[in-house]
Amino acid sequence: MTHRRTLTLAATVLAAAGALLPGGAVLAQAFPSKPITLVVNFPPGGAADVIGRALAQQLGDQLKQQVVVTNRPGANGNLGADAVAKSPADGHTLLMSSGGAMTVNPFLYASMPFDPVKDLVPVSSAARVLVFLMAHPSLPVKDAKEFFAYVKANPGRLSYGSAGSGSSPHLAGEMMKKQLGLFAVHVPYRGAAPALVDLLAGNVQFMFDPGPGLRHAKEGKLKLLAVGSPKRASAYPDVPTLAESGVAGFDADTVFGIYAPGATPAAVVNQLHDEINKALATPKVQEVIRSLGAEPMIGTRAEFIARQEADRARFGAFIRENKITAD
Repeated sequence: MTHRRTLTLAATVLAAAGALLPGGAVLAQAFPSKPITLVVNFPPGGAADVIGRALAQQLGDQLKQQVVVTNRPGANGNLGADAVAKSPADGHTLLMSSGGAMTVNPFLYASMPFDPVKDLVPVSSAARVLVFLMAHPSLPVKDAKEFFAYVKANPGRLSYGSAGSGSSPHLAGEMMKKQLGLFAVHVPYRGAAPALVDLLAGNVQFMFDPGPGLRHAKEGKLKLLAVGSPKRASAYPDVPTLAESGVAGFDADTVFGIYAPGATPAAVVNQLHDEINKALATPKVQEVIRSLGAEPMIGTRAEFIARQEADRARFGAFIRENKITAD
């Protein structure tokens, strides 16, 4: 009897120890164990939404688990980001966000509902998103230099849309105005998609578009004047940069990426990072990203975090200097 009890106890101890062993223990729960929710903190149709849905589909195929996209727009991305920050830290709720929600919002709002550094962990970059200067066809200009001259000759008579106060399209507009001494009225929207709708309707005369407007420019419904990047977009090599058009050193690029709740286990974060990089390398996802004029951004977490810190420093300095708020 004693011998039998000893064997039973030994088996129990070994089973318990096995559950604690890394990688493949019988009782260890594999990730993901249920569908993943990918929160996009901007409305449907914008760059974050388009990229997020392409990644969700590919990740679902790779992980053999459904990845469900849900849009939680508002407060320049704060509402969706806050929802993810307060979600269970098990990797089954993720955030797809523009860089601005992490690097710009802390400078815009007197108080934040979450701490972007502590409450959310950067999982993986997804794309370097460019902004394209687009004008309504009614404007009598054929290139960026003529556009600058037209705005200067009509101070306060033109308005421009953006994805919201403090969004990269808004900051791009303010940076351009500051450098060239222009005066135009800013009209913020709850995302780039509704701003684009009003630009197409002529309710605003121009905007910095993060990609969804490019197909309309191809159809002649908008005038594509320049790209707000240090170098030309690989998908649009004939479109000059703002720097080439007379706005020296102009750079309004931002990095969109995936984030998880801050306490998510490192093993889960690393697994997700590797799977996202794998998804970004597929032709299908790359095609979607490049259709926005953006560039797929495959890299390490350290590179993603370093770029985020650099953007926080440069955009933060501009916001403070020009006293830009979320109001």
